[in-house]
Amino acid sequence: MLFQYLSATVAAAAVVAAIPHSTPVLPRAPADQTYVTQTTCNGETYTYQELAGYGFIPSDARDKYGDTIGGIGSAIALDHNAWRKTSAVTYQGIIWTLPDRGWNTEGTLNVQNRVHKFSISLTLMPNATVANPSGPNLQFTYLDTVLFTGPDGTPTTGLDADATGSITYPNFPELPVATYEGDGFGGSGPGGRRIPVDSEGLVLNGDGSFWVSDEYGPYVYKFSTSGLMEQAIRPPPAYIPQRNGSDSFSSDSPPFYNPDVSVKPSNTVSGRDNNQGFEGLTLSTDRKTLYVLVQSALDQEGGPNDPSRKNTRLIVYDISKHTPVAIHEYVVTLPIYTNAKGKVKVAAQSEMHYLSPSQLLVLVRDSGAGHGQSSSTSLYRHIDIIDLSTATDILSATYDVTNGTIASSAGVLNPGVTAAQYCPFLDFNINSQLERFGVHNGGAQDQFLLNEKWESISVVTTNPGHGSANDGTEYFVFSMSDNDYITQNGYLNFGAFTYADSSGYNLDNQALVFQVTVPQGVIPVAGED
Repeated sequence: MLFQYLSATVAAAAVVAAIPHSTPVLPRAPADQTYVTQTTCNGETYTYQELAGYGFIPSDARDKYGDTIGGIGSAIALDHNAWRKTSAVTYQGIIWTLPDRGWNTEGTLNVQNRVHKFSISLTLMPNATVANPSGPNLQFTYLDTVLFTGPDGTPTTGLDADATGSITYPNFPELPVATYEGDGFGGSGPGGRRIPVDSEGLVLNGDGSFWVSDEYGPYVYKFSTSGLMEQAIRPPPAYIPQRNGSDSFSSDSPPFYNPDVSVKPSNTVSGRDNNQGFEGLTLSTDRKTLYVLVQSALDQEGGPNDPSRKNTRLIVYDISKHTPVAIHEYVVTLPIYTNAKGKVKVAAQSEMHYLSPSQLLVLVRDSGAGHGQSSSTSLYRHIDIIDLSTATDILSATYDVTNGTIASSAGVLNPGVTAAQYCPFLDFNINSQLERFGVHNGGAQDQFLLNEKWESISVVTTNPGHGSANDGTEYFVFSMSDNDYITQNGYLNFGAFTYADSSGYNLDNQALVFQVTVPQGVIPVAGED
């Protein structure tokens, strides 16, 4: 299935500047420089050279099971072993894309979680300008889909977890469980119980298996090449959502077939907040260390309100042995900005990517702005850098017990706790770059307006096949948007369930490619020497 693209020219759109509170303003390049932006983080300099590509998968594309290919920007992973430069300006490769829990704008559904495989072709267009844009230059060809199942082979589900209870398997921690009626889509059926997964982070292992992070738990799951769950990482008790004095994994996201279901209280009182679990997931270059980042503050230390939810947690696991072991834990203070209504908001994180043992890329963004939203102008949509060199390692019984806190409910860090250094880097929303490919931030609500939810990062070299001979400083950073499965021609449940989103919109799965320069010795690709 080849998704072809039509070139399009759009008029220049106005840019609305966002001034993030207590976050340095991202410096733009001097007039005589060719790069877009540059930042130095703890002595290491990173440069955003230019936007190198744009592409999309249509909103009504379907996989081999007959289901809509949607939400696939929740996480992506490029297979660097398959990445090839085929001419001076063309590249080909393989990308895995992870949908989240399925179409859920009108309630959650019994969608089986999965990961999609595509081949991609990128043709550089160095002469593209705003006056003479290239249009899309990134193509996707659908190859395959792997369905996820629990340890016993039962499909996982996008339905919300039950407010109480769990499910157990040999050699696994207690896992969240979702109990459903009928077929879980509003039709007849026997009902059942499945492991609920709101899949948000994806890592490829060298053996072809997958690590997937989850918002519901929040947990991290390992799936085999065929999609069978092999391991589960349950985080420390401080992360586990609590209601009424016990574990409560529900995110108060009722099913499509019974929208009146609710839990009380709606918000958890401690642990991850509703739909604010493990959004960020990345792996070290040697594939021995897994980094996991909560979307925003745990409820007992500032969540779920703005701007107090700014201090989130990053936990690091040694996965070199069979059983993952937590070895470090840090605080990341997310940037805050003022929205168009004058309200101070937190730019929650949606993904991260390994750079070095002390530095990570982190994707942070606003919400409620983009194609299909009430505002077309995003004010804060960045890939930034965090540095852990001087951050306090908070891994301890004091902070990791149930209701353990590193900050007050107002979001003020405890004495003695130092957060990671935060360095703004790459701004998605610069129209002088976007319009070179016919897309824009702000302005008309058309198919060329950037979507709201950009939630993924994957990185490949611009000079593949050279190993240590490559100077290792130039890379492509890919990012895709989560379109929430919004289409007027949707199919789920292996093609048996049809839907048209009530918004009336068709949101394509959009992709951007940025060309960047990183410091000598920084190798952001797992397995690359």
